Amino acid sequence: MRRIFKLLGSKIFITALLVLIQLSVLFVFFIFLANKFVWYYIISLALSIILILDIANEEMNPSFKLTWLIAVLIFPICGGPLYLIFAKSKQSYRIGKRFKSYRQLMRSAVKSREDCLDEIEADDPEIARQLRYIKKTSYAPVYKNTQAKYFPSGEDYYAALLRELNRAERFIFIEYFIIEEGRMLGSILEVLKRKIAEGIEVRLMYDDLGSVSKLPKGYDGYLESLGISVSVFNRLRPSLDTFLNYRDHRKILVIDGNVAFTGGINLADEYINHVERFGHWKDTGIMLKGEAVTKMTEIFLQLWHFSRGESQVDYKDYEGELSCESDGYIQPYADGPSNDSLICELAYLGIINSATRSLYITTPYLILDNEMTTALCHAAMSGVDVRIITPHIPDKKTVFAVTRSNYRTLLLSGVRIFEYTPGFIHAKSISADGKVAVVGTANFDFRSFYLHFENCVLVYKSKCIQEIDADFLLTQESSQEITIKQLNKKGALYALLQAVLKVFSPLM
Repeated sequence: MRRIFKLLGSKIFITALLVLIQLSVLFVFFIFLANKFVWYYIISLALSIILILDIANEEMNPSFKLTWLIAVLIFPICGGPLYLIFAKSKQSYRIGKRFKSYRQLMRSAVKSREDCLDEIEADDPEIARQLRYIKKTSYAPVYKNTQAKYFPSGEDYYAALLRELNRAERFIFIEYFIIEEGRMLGSILEVLKRKIAEGIEVRLMYDDLGSVSKLPKGYDGYLESLGISVSVFNRLRPSLDTFLNYRDHRKILVIDGNVAFTGGINLADEYINHVERFGHWKDTGIMLKGEAVTKMTEIFLQLWHFSRGESQVDYKDYEGELSCESDGYIQPYADGPSNDSLICELAYLGIINSATRSLYITTPYLILDNEMTTALCHAAMSGVDVRIITPHIPDKKTVFAVTRSNYRTLLLSGVRIFEYTPGFIHAKSISADGKVAVVGTANFDFRSFYLHFENCVLVYKSKCIQEIDADFLLTQESSQEITIKQLNKKGALYALLQAVLKVFSPLM
């Protein structure tokens, strides 16, 4: 009973209820028309035809088009309004104006820096072409004079993060999709309290939807009372507006502009296996030291000011002072729904298309559009050793069913797929030929590619790529390889469920 009252009083439930009430009001008109069948039929048919033509001519991924076309045809009463609210409203004046301000913040950080692309061009023109695309669309230079350290587990990441936090002297910036009370967050807050007493500036940003069920009410006020500047990204408000769907999925921690962390790990105890939710939690991260941290600082500051409705950023006060011996080439970059280009997806596609020998991918969700499926199948059929590791124990059963629905096409093309049997794998990484890799926050799914604010780090010819590949192969040893024969044992009913879910997977 206590859980029921807690649910009824939660922000998620209240927001969903108020949104449902607003949707119901929109449908009342159609319900009244249902008593006059002829007029109801004529208006519904006219609206459906108009919307179908609009969807067909809209600049969107074919998978989204198919999903919305089916929704409008099967559910004429609610499909149309939902499309207008959650698909078309992205082009609304208000949202367009907000996204324009964010793009201006991104451009404001671009400075004349030493460009390494000519060096890479001479070594590998294909890789240089991919890095040039990321630089142009994400305003992300390629750096040298930077060290990259890969962490094969949340536990290793956590230990290094605490160690570096204790060394902070000027400022600490923290941005995570999820923060949750527990051992991990508690120990970090203890360090932050000491650092604030020393006069160090601390800022913390977290996503409201990602953390709403993890934190007590008014937690941002508690953090502010400790001396931490707090920004809660995109607070949950009952509004028929697609902006509610745009979440801050990034994981960034920057110290003094000299050290930065990112990867799949949030600030919650399951990520360091202090508590168990879905078996053993396998996650990864990366730490940068040196000049490339400049871009990580900028990425944080841009979304911080965007979240607070501020249009000016002073980067000079937060420049780093550390220059390390070069460990290959490092390119931190960010993506989000404000961009016209699908930076994270196209960066992955670029690496897939550049592979000639091996391609290793880890992802918790494998929800692919036609372009990604085609690229993976083409790589495997061209002789590239393509391997993908996904979870065996899911955190979301419907999403897991969609993930498995993508297996058959890939397997038939020669892609090898493994499920991590000890539990849930939350790592997001891709590496090709042992020379280029990406570690970051972007999953292989529609939400990461189209709806979330994400960040990643591309490394080329860095020593950490060997560690990434070695960790992949070690994880594969603890995983079960999936075969067509195993898929066939699931039965016709399960296959039907997968087919239905796959149609609507772009909306998950």
